[in-house]
Amino acid sequence: MRNFAYEAARMPGDAVMAVAQDTGAKFIAGGTTLVDLMRVNVEAPSKLVDINGLPLKGITALPGGGVRIGALARMSEVAEHPLVMQGFPAVSQALLASASPQLRNKASIGGNLLQRTRCPYFRDLALPCNKREPGTGCSAIGGENKMQAVLGTSDSCIATYAGDMAVAMVALDAVVRVRGPRGDRTVNLVDLHVVPGDTPQRETVLAPEDLILAVDLPAAPHAARSHYLKVRDRASYEFAVTSAATGLDVQGGRIRAARVALGGVGTKPWRSPEAEALLVGQAPTREAFGAAAQAALRGARGYSQNAFKIPLAQRTLIRALELAAGGPA
Repeated sequence: MRNFAYEAARMPGDAVMAVAQDTGAKFIAGGTTLVDLMRVNVEAPSKLVDINGLPLKGITALPGGGVRIGALARMSEVAEHPLVMQGFPAVSQALLASASPQLRNKASIGGNLLQRTRCPYFRDLALPCNKREPGTGCSAIGGENKMQAVLGTSDSCIATYAGDMAVAMVALDAVVRVRGPRGDRTVNLVDLHVVPGDTPQRETVLAPEDLILAVDLPAAPHAARSHYLKVRDRASYEFAVTSAATGLDVQGGRIRAARVALGGVGTKPWRSPEAEALLVGQAPTREAFGAAAQAALRGARGYSQNAFKIPLAQRTLIRALELAAGGPA
């Protein structure tokens, strides 16, 4: 790990300006991703701007039944908060399915949203990786790619977005509140992350000096009736092979509103408006869920070791929709 300067920020504006004035500076909160990457020399910031002292830890109710989650709230705190558990169960379930209890006690919500890929080639300096060093190639395309993406890929990168929480929040229309040098703005979470295309080193629409302040979750019947299902190789402390976040508003035997997002299969948290459109107006049946699952994976591209993810993701989504609809456990 290389030498770096350190600064503790006391106000959000101070933190933003500290990073804006040093092109090699980075924010640090829980550090559960950044410190790991620094240890293997994938990240080498010139300065760490500690934001743990900022007043961004609260979880508060919004008018109309929504909730605002401060960027420095810890994952464990959010997972167990009554407002989240009752109004947005998929978010609570996704957080509880993430990492280990120790990491959930340390990791912040803002940091979790911005976590970087777990692709092994990204973390191995001896092998080419376009995300780490643009123009060198993507080792995963012809190498070990069981855990890599089948949606949103390009010839430059097939690295999967590995997080759980963002998948659930994307499904439930979360909005990210951001502060930059020019002031505050909001970004719909579905638009926060970007597909790799020809620039896999760019993972979000944020600039390095943009600071996440909070995440807003709007109340809705489909949010209160949501579910997150994670399929993984072992029961705990494992990334998703596939996952699905679903929300359904069912009245009079018909689906009035639907939300669908997939994890473990996309280069970003993968919302499927095509699947949602097919579900609206339908009875909550396995046939309708199957058609939605096919639509959600349309255009998926498997590679040498991960083509199995396509049918597995379809089955995961069908089951998550059944659980959101109140089907048999």
